[in-house]
Amino acid sequence: MSGRVQGVWFRASTRDEALRLALRGSVRNLADGRVEIVVAGDDVQVEKLIQWAHKGPPMAAVTDVQIETLSNTAPFETFELIH
Repeated sequence: MSGRVQGVWFRASTRDEALRLALRGSVRNLADGRVEIVVAGDDVQVEKLIQWAHKGPPMAAVTDVQIETLSNTAPFETFELIH
């Protein structure tokens, strides 16, 4: 995610939304000001999280969402907020 996505509760809100959708994965801030989300789960629920990420929480101003499909991801047991 690019835009105003750090300092606006984006990571915590993403974790809450992902858990609500029964998804697994992680979310973290990147040094360049972007936020990275890695997600695994039901395709329909993943798509719902992607759509949510285009807006994010109320204080966010998302300007770009890049999606990459990964074939090898760590086996997540829950959705983690990485500091």
